[in-house]
Amino acid sequence: MPASENKTSRGDYSARHLSVLEGLEAVRKRPGMYIGSTDQRGLMHCVWEIVDNAVDEALEGHGDAISVIVHDDGSIEVRDNGRGVPVDIEPSSGLTGVELVYTKLHAGGKFGGGSYGAAGGLHGVGASVVNALASRMDVEVDRDSRTYAMSFHRGVPGSFDDSAGRGPDSPFTEFTDASELRVIGKVKRGTTGTRVRYWADPQIFPRPTEYDAGALRARLRQTSFLVPGLTLSLDDQRPEAEAIAASATPAADAGATDDAVAEASLRAAAKNAVEGSGDLFDTGAEDGVEVFRARGGTADFVDFLATDASVTDTFRLSGEGTYTETVQQLDKSTGHLRPVEVERTCSVDVALRWGIGYDTLERSFVNIIATPMGGTHLTGFEQALVKVLRKQIDANSRALKMTAKDPRIEKEDIMAGLTAVVTVRVPEPQFEGQTKEVLGTAPVRQIVARVVEKELTALLTSTKRDLKAQSRSLLEKVVGEMRARVSARMHKEITRRKTALETSTLPAKLADCRSNDVAHSELFIVEGDSALGTAKNARNSEYQALLPIRGKILNVQKASQADMLRNAECSAIIQVVGAGSGRTFDLEQARYGKVILMTDADVDGAHIRTLLLTLFFRYMRPMIEAGRVFAAVPPLHRIEVSGSGRRKREIIYTYSDDELVTTLRRLEKQGRSFKEPQRYKGLGEMDAHQLAETTMEPEHRTLRRITLADEAALTHAEDVFELLMGSSVEPRRDFIIAGADAVDRDRIDA
Repeated sequence: MPASENKTSRGDYSARHLSVLEGLEAVRKRPGMYIGSTDQRGLMHCVWEIVDNAVDEALEGHGDAISVIVHDDGSIEVRDNGRGVPVDIEPSSGLTGVELVYTKLHAGGKFGGGSYGAAGGLHGVGASVVNALASRMDVEVDRDSRTYAMSFHRGVPGSFDDSAGRGPDSPFTEFTDASELRVIGKVKRGTTGTRVRYWADPQIFPRPTEYDAGALRARLRQTSFLVPGLTLSLDDQRPEAEAIAASATPAADAGATDDAVAEASLRAAAKNAVEGSGDLFDTGAEDGVEVFRARGGTADFVDFLATDASVTDTFRLSGEGTYTETVQQLDKSTGHLRPVEVERTCSVDVALRWGIGYDTLERSFVNIIATPMGGTHLTGFEQALVKVLRKQIDANSRALKMTAKDPRIEKEDIMAGLTAVVTVRVPEPQFEGQTKEVLGTAPVRQIVARVVEKELTALLTSTKRDLKAQSRSLLEKVVGEMRARVSARMHKEITRRKTALETSTLPAKLADCRSNDVAHSELFIVEGDSALGTAKNARNSEYQALLPIRGKILNVQKASQADMLRNAECSAIIQVVGAGSGRTFDLEQARYGKVILMTDADVDGAHIRTLLLTLFFRYMRPMIEAGRVFAAVPPLHRIEVSGSGRRKREIIYTYSDDELVTTLRRLEKQGRSFKEPQRYKGLGEMDAHQLAETTMEPEHRTLRRITLADEAALTHAEDVFELLMGSSVEPRRDFIIAGADAVDRDRIDA
């Protein structure tokens, strides 16, 4: 095609080439500006817009129930018992309130008109954007003892002919002369509410029916924490919903069935949660409908999110502050906007607790709208934390054995192990973009910082015995994290693989390999010096390195990171792996492609392997996630079969008692004679060639790869490690008692 046909020359560009997109056309042309993207994230954002409108009604005290229904035809419906969208005529536009809200950008009751004090929908485009991106939307409103209804097709009001079935493909007739808000029924006096059902437009969304049930469930559960007393329900009517629900972890939704209650209790015990945390919800599952109703607020939310044992109780910090702001308000006399200086009140509600771990989990919200990218409220919170903790550590430096040589406490030391929920309620907050991922209201930062500084200082300087003990434990943890950070950095610097011209600072007991090829090198962590001697003769020194450990290493699930680094065995393992630990762990710096745990095939060996896996899971988790940690599988028995005739002498290894019995029976049936089977009690009892051919040579050995397949596996692993290896004894005792009847006594190797 000639260039002149698809683009203009420099001199032929005039006003006639300009386009003006009216109303919802702009939304359909550039949907990413309003919902972020057109993939599943944008699809779910449309749901949040409608749900948040219903939640805003509940925040103002006008409703206490919200239902989300995922229909099997690909549509989604949100119901609430709020005041209902206005149905009368808006004077300036001549449109009913329903048509105005769902067809006009920047129209609604959240622009300072007194209808909402603090709402999530501030731009007035949420409902209309969803309408514009829906192939069909049906709105029903209960008000004034009547039910009103209006339908839309890609944002245009009209009527559908549903005689052949209700759906987005039903024949549609656009209103021409005037729109019609139909009265389709009657309701009891005083009954109000809104029902919005829509079908996402396949012209906009590549997969318009793939609503994420897990995300819906998590969002409704989250909202129940942030708005105590609000009942939210999820009814997923899709055929695959039962399978999805069955595969979901019931621990998050305690109370549905007896099995769910038991699982929730186990998880609550494993997390060392506070007494009664299993009752954070009134939840149920009747006819496939999941119900969420929280009994507490942000403090319970923190207890639900936390996965490690606690160092402090969950602290609740609340307060408020005021600031002035110049806003544009509509002057009814002139019909124009004019600047007005108003005083705003910002309410702050923060819940936080520190645990023994080093991961940080922060959730921030503005008027119950999640701000995953943070903003001024989160900045003020973190600044106040650093200021308060530094001040308290300076005031207690002698008791904490701080010296002038110790480096300054950094933010990462304070944030280690922190779980926090930061919420603020602000009239007309300023968000960065329609997706509301970042709060931009500048004065909020100072207000949050003042509230957190005042409340947290009062807690940490309290004279109550319990709070004093928690304050001391917290300060010791922060100082320990600082020292661990310094130690980890030193470890990282000195554990890089040395060249032939450099002197090695690696542990003397390490029998390193000659190869520098990380992908093909292997590190065997061997139980005991006796097994080391055999393994040295059995290994291929070109690519197999050996590190012996003496006995059972430290249980790092109970110990702090500083204690772990002071432990000789743990420190040696981290030093030899060479990639740091915890936050500073860098997988690319790992010195070996495989780490193989080679312990005896007995109870003590299993315990040592568990302790080693706890160390890797807590402080070198990327090695497990990358599939680079293995457990060796040494044989339990050696059977020497005598030769006869043409048959040569044969050596058979078995790896379990059942396999031994089966093998012996097979040999007896074949009429073959054999010596008394040899039982290996430890790796040191094997000859070097036996250990090599059964456990170390890649051609013959069997390795078990330690894996974390997905997020669900990670969560389960966190719970199991805390249950079996954590500092809380009671859940472990209950777990053992509950499973005692299922134990086969004959299998106990004692």
